This record gives sequence, C-alpha cells and structure tokens, in this order.
Amino acid sequence: MMKKQIDLNCDLGESYGKYASANDEVIMPYISSCNIACGFHSGDPVTITKTIALAIENGVAIGAHPSYPDLQGFGRRVMNMTPEELKACVVYQVSALKGMAEAQGAKLHHVKPHGALYNHASIDEASAIAFVEAIVEVSSDLLLYAPSRSKLSEVADNAGIKVCCEVFSDRSYDNNLRLRARSMEGAVLHQKEEVINQLKIMIEEGEVVTYEGLTLPIEADTVCLHSDTKGAEELAKEIHAFLKSIDVEITAP
Repeated sequence: MMKKQIDLNCDLGESYGKYASANDEVIMPYISSCNIACGFHSGDPVTITKTIALAIENGVAIGAHPSYPDLQGFGRRVMNMTPEELKACVVYQVSALKGMAEAQGAKLHHVKPHGALYNHASIDEASAIAFVEAIVEVSSDLLLYAPSRSKLSEVADNAGIKVCCEVFSDRSYDNNLRLRARSMEGAVLHQKEEVINQLKIMIEEGEVVTYEGLTLPIEADTVCLHSDTKGAEELAKEIHAFLKSIDVEITAP
C-alpha cells in the first residue's frame, strides 16, 4: 500500500575548516529533516551552528550524525573500538549537537549514525548495543534513523527507542538488503530517472530492486539523499516534486 507521508532527510553540515560545501543552503528548503555532522567525520563548531540556524529557518527537523573518529577517512572506515569507547564517542557527539541546538532555541529530533558506523552497527550486535545505550543515556525521547530488519533497529526496539526505517534514494542495494559498497560498480545512483524510479517502487510498492535484479520488500519511513552525491541539489528538487506529484506529504516523523 502506498505511503501517504514520508520524511525526506539529508546528511548536511559536512564542511570542515576551509573545505566548505555549497549544497546545504540549496538542499535545505526541499527536505523535512537533516542529519548534521558532529565533527568526527566532518563538521566543525561554526559549520554546526550555521547548519542548525539554516534548519530552523526552513522548519527542518534537526538530527545528530555521529561517526567513528575518522576525519581522514570521512567516517567510511570501520574502527576497532571497544563498546565502552564507542558508547562514549557517540554520547560526546550527540550531546554536543543537542546542546548546540538548544542554545539556538531548537530541539534535537533524532540520531542517525554515519558511514561505516551506520553499516557496522546494522550487523554487529555489540556496536548496536553501544550505540543505542549512548542514545538512551543522552535522551530516550530521541528517534533513531536506521535500516529496517537490522541489528541496530532490533536493539533499539528492545530498548524502547522509536525507530524510523530509512531507505536510500541514491544508493543501490545488494541481495542482503545492505547498501552496495561504494567501491563497487553501480553503488551510487546519479541519474535522475534511476533515483526517481527506485523511490517510486519503494513508496508505492514497499519494495526495492537490488543491483542483481531481485525484488525484495523494504520498509520506508524516511528517505535519504546524500548531499555529496553528484547533482544532489537538483535531485533534492526532483524528489520533492515527485513526492508532491503523487500526493505524499513530506514531513518529519
């Protein structure tokens, strides 16, 4: 059955020092929630402050986007951390985003792990437990954006954390419903037609066609567009227009 409401989210605030992204101001008006880098894969205090202000201006829900401490690798490498280390690392980042949002009169809405942490916590129980414990320690009212049927969503459910099942409009899937590794051919969808077609099937049919051609069921409460995908600013407009054209309300959960 086709969904009548959907959240459209984007990873933003991924500028660091003199390395600035020009996409945030262009993308923000078309989304309903954003995931702001907390400084461990990208982002710095000034960028975080500006991104929060931009989200407030556009009525966009604010999320924390914590990562492994991996600035050099943009958080896309799994790091060998103990559960205690990982939990402290996540508490630190989420607490910082929460405090900075509240300093501007806003409220932290959700948490979404970044990159390798997102992928690893989705399959590794110890990492999933550490991540969820960190969220509970900061605030059990925060929502978690995570893949459906993942170890991360399962642990969060058991801890009483509300999970918003996330799908990706600009990434292809393998037959195990995990995102195809960026190092592999066809991992990122750049063409507007590919992105809209995948999104259409997810929203209208509750399914995804994998890179290998298998059709599998998938749950979609929130749809992610990556701000660093080529042409992301145009894709944001196209996705927004498409959802409106099929009478889907774009709103944060």
